Amino acid sequence: MNPTGICNLIIILGISGDLARKKIMPTLWTLYNKDLLPNNSHVIGFARSNLTVASLRDKVTPHVNLKNEAEQVKYDRFWMKHVEYVRTGSGTIDEQYASLNQLIKDKYELKFARCNRLFYFALPPHVYSDVAKAIKHNAIAHKGAWTRLVLEKPFGSDLESSNNLSTQLSALFSEDQIYRMDHYLGKEMLQNILPFRFANQVYEPLWNRKSIESVEILFKESFGTYGRGGYFDKFGIIRDVVQNHLLQALVLVAMDEPSTLSAQDVRNQKVKLLKSMRTLVKDDVVLGQYVGNLRSAKHEESRFGYVDDPTVSNSSQTATYSLTILHIDNDRWRGVPFVIRAGKAMDLNQIEIRIYFKTYPNLYSSNDNGEDPQNILIMRIQPNEAILQRMRFKRPGIENELLESTMSLIYSDKFKNADIVDAYERLLLDIFQNSQVNFVRTDELEEAWRVFTPVLHQIDAGEIKPYHYEFGSSTLKEGDALLIKYGLIGLI
Repeated sequence: MNPTGICNLIIILGISGDLARKKIMPTLWTLYNKDLLPNNSHVIGFARSNLTVASLRDKVTPHVNLKNEAEQVKYDRFWMKHVEYVRTGSGTIDEQYASLNQLIKDKYELKFARCNRLFYFALPPHVYSDVAKAIKHNAIAHKGAWTRLVLEKPFGSDLESSNNLSTQLSALFSEDQIYRMDHYLGKEMLQNILPFRFANQVYEPLWNRKSIESVEILFKESFGTYGRGGYFDKFGIIRDVVQNHLLQALVLVAMDEPSTLSAQDVRNQKVKLLKSMRTLVKDDVVLGQYVGNLRSAKHEESRFGYVDDPTVSNSSQTATYSLTILHIDNDRWRGVPFVIRAGKAMDLNQIEIRIYFKTYPNLYSSNDNGEDPQNILIMRIQPNEAILQRMRFKRPGIENELLESTMSLIYSDKFKNADIVDAYERLLLDIFQNSQVNFVRTDELEEAWRVFTPVLHQIDAGEIKPYHYEFGSSTLKEGDALLIKYGLIGLI
């Protein structure tokens, strides 16, 4: 038998965990259902658990929406023809991956001329290095096929641990084989930041310190961490979303235009921007931790504070809210504060990028209250993706009265039948297409940790303690005080 064609093996390490059953497998099914997976794609689940394909399917199906009978038939075929499960066994890690390699040789490489191998690390980060070493020594692709590694955050817990992991991985695999997944980079609105900025010439001349007073990245969740606090307590809000997801949004807003849209040129500009960012200091940080709100009848969880979770220590000082102010020392942004506000158990579910433009005295600059309203550009990431421009207009009528109104591009209205691609769908397709533009490069990761590590160490040492705020709060007065110190009244 002469092997022909190419197969693509998606090997999910730790497939029994939440990430695989809630995100990775549903995404692979969606790509398969849309006929977007490459030909001859097969999923191999690899974990210690005593599972079968049928029991794995039972775990995944609650996170899948099957719309009709035809999809049900296709879903059955996906599991029967394209998914298998392999238990790791009790041997050493090298023996486990050698055994996996033998299975691939016997089952796939005898049939196909080449078998690409995509190893998805749905694993605890502390085993990344050992697993990568076992893959390198025992399970890389052969016969001209490629091997790629997909790693989920966190990539370390500070600059030193991140650099150590990067050094260990780079000794085993080249940069173009490593895909560090930050799923925010696959979100539709983040995908639109660079096109919006550079395709609309009206904004670029204003996109600097002469016209912009401040930039805010706002992240609010209306739910807490109850039942998940044992996981969250290891990280805190800055490590969980600020140093990675929200910083990525900030960088896309602030970076200069790349010379091309290649991964190298885009990521070069991101690194250049991060290199010009000052290290965060203690005086530019406010932390909070939510407490129960007995007056709220919103939902059951709001009665519980963070430390009421039985998986969290009663003495935990882990922050569930942070306000950080970052500074970029380059000609475009010098003097412009970049504010990142992130909190759990807040009043809303809301993620937005807000650009606050400066006001200048003129005939129309003040309203009846003597206030000077700002023009604000808002990019809403969720819910309901939108681009909103807050402007001032003359009210219809004889009087020369001004009012504030919002010009809006709401995606669900403008693109009624559009398929807004899920972030994981987009990023998995990027991996198959060998595009790293939406993935985090080693030097980019290093600079991101450089900015936050000193403050994180101060927080870990108890030098910056969180204030308390009630579940369902819209803001923290201590955070507002820091904004007032910077003159950012419009952000309160």
